[in-house]
Amino acid sequence: MLERLGAGPASVSELMEPLDIAMPSVVKHLALLEAGGLVQSEKSGRVRTYRINPTAFVPMEQWVAMRKKTLEAQFDQLDRILSNVQAKKK
Repeated sequence: MLERLGAGPASVSELMEPLDIAMPSVVKHLALLEAGGLVQSEKSGRVRTYRINPTAFVPMEQWVAMRKKTLEAQFDQLDRILSNVQAKKK
């Protein structure tokens, strides 16, 4: 659903279309995404339209960047250790 919403706003029916699940399940999933702040919705008549909340992804992007930096440092340290071990074997 998030992938589809990345292309632009969509109604519940449009989001349900490619999925093989019942509407109540789609609505429940969307409610959880909205409660988590990942999507926003607005109702016009009987149609509820959802869109991605782009600011919700900023903390996730920051976490991923921080985690990537930590992992790269750990791999650099492992590389140095393995290089030292190989140098001692020669």
